Amino acid sequence: MSGKLDDNIAIVTGAAKGIGLAIAQRLARDGAKLVVADMDGGELEKATNNLTSEYGADVASLAGDLSLQSVAKETIELAIDRFGRLDILINNAGGGIIKAFTDHTPETLKTTIDRNLWTVLWCSWYAVPKMRTNGYGRIINLGADSVRNGLWDHAAYNAAKGGVHGLTTGMAREFARDGITVNTVAPCAVNTPQMMEVTKRNPALAAKFVSVIPMGRPAEMEEVASMVSYLASAEASFVTGQVISVNGGSTML
Repeated sequence: MSGKLDDNIAIVTGAAKGIGLAIAQRLARDGAKLVVADMDGGELEKATNNLTSEYGADVASLAGDLSLQSVAKETIELAIDRFGRLDILINNAGGGIIKAFTDHTPETLKTTIDRNLWTVLWCSWYAVPKMRTNGYGRIINLGADSVRNGLWDHAAYNAAKGGVHGLTTGMAREFARDGITVNTVAPCAVNTPQMMEVTKRNPALAAKFVSVIPMGRPAEMEEVASMVSYLASAEASFVTGQVISVNGGSTML
């Protein structure tokens, strides 16, 4: 079955589970060949097997901490070594340590910035020269709607994701004439395993997160993946420098 991403080579970071896995599944269904990366080697192996058996995808994988320059470099080079080029980079690796700002420690603050900003910086820095060589590229970052609405307990997380939003616009302008588009998808609360855990552990806090969403529910992972798939495709050739919310209306315009 042909798809809109046939013959495209895509990297999805943070692809072992949650939104990252949903994105990888959607891109596989759309025909892309994949490099998937994540810190959790065991879950990454399961994800790779799923993508191969359920979607028939051609998949390479790499386990490691993408906030480290060397791991990001290795991930980009894996795509080139395995498939010969890189068309699409999905910077999904992240994961917030969600707590009141003054409850953070120096370690949790550093981890939050490392996971959510340095992963994007290093992977993008290594990817752009490869895309420039081919005169084509799609970079899609996963941001956060909380940057726009100041959600409770998200100050440190928003510092990192706000950096991602700013990086998006700067890179989009810088590389617009190289055939490279750069956009961010910014979800609200999403019905991930992590969100389900928050709901069990602190239902009042989870309810507050959802209370700002006019549709009255979290996003489904597939709804986020759908927007990523569009931005990764040739159909989005004139869309760049945008932070596009998938948020049930929690922020508007």
